[in-house]
Amino acid sequence: MRRDEACRQSHVAYVTDAGRLEAEGALPTTYARWVNRGTLGLVTALLLPVCGCRSGGVLDPQGPVGAADRLIMFNALEIMLAIVIPTIAAALLFAWWFRASNSRARYTPSWGYSGRIELIVWAIPTLIITFLGGVIWIGSHDLDPATPLGAGPLEVQVVSLDWKWLFIYPQQSVASVNELFVPVGVPVHFRLTSATVMNVFFVPQLGSMIYTMNGMVTQLHLQADHAGDYYGESAMYSGDGFSGMHFALRAVPQDQFDA
Repeated sequence: MRRDEACRQSHVAYVTDAGRLEAEGALPTTYARWVNRGTLGLVTALLLPVCGCRSGGVLDPQGPVGAADRLIMFNALEIMLAIVIPTIAAALLFAWWFRASNSRARYTPSWGYSGRIELIVWAIPTLIITFLGGVIWIGSHDLDPATPLGAGPLEVQVVSLDWKWLFIYPQQSVASVNELFVPVGVPVHFRLTSATVMNVFFVPQLGSMIYTMNGMVTQLHLQADHAGDYYGESAMYSGDGFSGMHFALRAVPQDQFDA
């Protein structure tokens, strides 16, 4: 009981001192503290996606295909924001203008149709869909996985297993498991298949993902423009070992690759 009473008195003294310091200006006011916390939270939320740009994901491309994929994503985002931002602003403006205390706002309960408003609400989404469709159409053809990126590509055969990746280099007569070496600046032609269930081959920093299927061969062309180790993964659930089905793509200079 004595300890509980001492704790209570200590807490009361702390609250009293804090209130006195706040009144004297030595501590920020409660409102200011809440504003600071809100500002910090907003800034953190805005910076988190930017901080993740260097984490080895699709926003940090290291090849021509990955860069083109990011450009398409940003273009689509800009097109959608062109309607999202004005819509949010209009909703806030309407709520402010038609507030109960605004005597200048016209009250028209019998209003039911406006040709101009109909034109706007149908024309703008139609334009947005048209622009998005154009971006996707052009990008899909320009980034066709089977389209070569240049002459003299490195040939790599990829086989998805349970639960690992087998990489075969027919030109070099070697193979590796869960580790893929490619020369920097050289196009790579992947021929992919699966020895078991369907899977998805994906190196986020280099670009397009593609399926691997048993009894079929898919093709993919990628290129690493900078030396480094890039994370590769299976992008489709394939059973118990799916969580560990990842690999390392190591882009090295040509002389080091030849050695």
